[in-house]
Amino acid sequence: MTPMPTSGELSRFRDLVTGLMGLNASELKLSRLDELLRRRAQANKMQCSAYLDALGKDQIQATELAQLVQELTITETYFFRNPAHYAALTEAALPERLAALSGRQQVHILSAGCASGEEAYSLAILVKEHFPDAAHLIAITAIDFNPAVLEKAQQARYSSWSLRDMAPDRQARWFRSEGNAFLLDQNVRQAVKFERHNLAAENPTFWWEGRFDIVFCRNVLMYFVLEQAQAALRRIAFSMMPGAYLFMGHAETLRGLSNDFHLCHTHETFYYQRKPLPLSSELPERRIAATPSRWQEVSLASNTSWIETIQAASERIQHIAGGAQKNAGDERLHAAAPALNLEHAMEYLHQERYDSVLQQIGSLPEEHAQDTDVLLLKAVSLCHSGASEAAEGVCQQLLQHDELNAGAHYVLALCRESAGNMQDAVDHDQMASYLDPAFAMPRLHMGLLANRNGDKATAMTALNQALLLLQQEDPSRILLFGGGFKREALIALCRSQLNATGARP
Repeated sequence: MTPMPTSGELSRFRDLVTGLMGLNASELKLSRLDELLRRRAQANKMQCSAYLDALGKDQIQATELAQLVQELTITETYFFRNPAHYAALTEAALPERLAALSGRQQVHILSAGCASGEEAYSLAILVKEHFPDAAHLIAITAIDFNPAVLEKAQQARYSSWSLRDMAPDRQARWFRSEGNAFLLDQNVRQAVKFERHNLAAENPTFWWEGRFDIVFCRNVLMYFVLEQAQAALRRIAFSMMPGAYLFMGHAETLRGLSNDFHLCHTHETFYYQRKPLPLSSELPERRIAATPSRWQEVSLASNTSWIETIQAASERIQHIAGGAQKNAGDERLHAAAPALNLEHAMEYLHQERYDSVLQQIGSLPEEHAQDTDVLLLKAVSLCHSGASEAAEGVCQQLLQHDELNAGAHYVLALCRESAGNMQDAVDHDQMASYLDPAFAMPRLHMGLLANRNGDKATAMTALNQALLLLQQEDPSRILLFGGGFKREALIALCRSQLNATGARP
């Protein structure tokens, strides 16, 4: 019997899982990764060390990865999961891509990480229901790395659990009963081509430039390590036409992963559109969009003094401004600049002396003044000093560099509220919350707006979420976005507003 692996062997196994499949082994829903390693080594009649050597040297890789992926990935799904995405597809994305066909023969749709086929077949059903005259112009490809689920997809036999969100009339139209199972209509089955591919691997014969018009890649990349997720998105973006659409899972965003897409918000859901390809003559943009907001990088203790918080925030911006030059790709930005010290600006912000903050920012060298987070500091100060229109202009400037900046969307929500446009305010709050689920302030703001509008249910949900998030919120971010209030005051505001809804916080 093969003994349990050593800590070193388990570490090697994690590294191989990450390198070969892109999966973050520390996040897998598997209670004992060491037991899996022992079991697979025993199945191959090897000691753990020999099994890892063989796996790393391709000796058993092709067949063994197929076994590992079945145990390391979650494949449960169902038809028409997240109906808002399908509404956006049929009413916005697909009509636009059909209209843009021009000389191309077909609109190509990809279901990446298709599991047992429910998503891909949902797409095929929608095409037949909504675009019957154009069905021949739409091609659907579905890929997964797990051969077992691909085989199930091709059989197209499903339980009632897989059809649990399907309307009875739709089920009757597209399925027929076979014992305890339901067999999908042959015409729908023929509309999808299934292939086995690894999202974590380079494959230029599959990911060729401009191939796809619409990509569904939902609840897949959330299991990847950061570098592999970024690499997979580069391949996906490369294979998409300019203007093509990308749909991801509700818990996934492109923030920190890619800067190749615009954020779309329609049909009460979020999705993305591929940006136009830059002209070869264009200089690289000076932006830091593919990284998370720096206001939450350093987690400080909740009882940290404001002096320490102010110093940390100032040092953070100084570090960011220097890092921006290295990432800019334009040698002209690499020239030495005067040292940046924003402790006075952050102290003024804490004192709500916004004119003094703006004066400090106005004295910065241009290469610092245009940094993403310095622009955010400027927008916040303008907004709280009553210059909402100017604050909006700075936010729009910031979003040109970093379209997925949650802080900019939150400041825009405040500006839109000041202008009396409550729906736009809610929209930007929703964008900020989607882009950064740990960001407390947009949820608090949504709760305040909902309470004011008499929508107690929405207020209760948003305020309860804000109350939880505020207890973990980074002090520097509270300093920037809290409007002069400390954590305790914001929590108290949350509770008082919850009381106003009749809830017990």
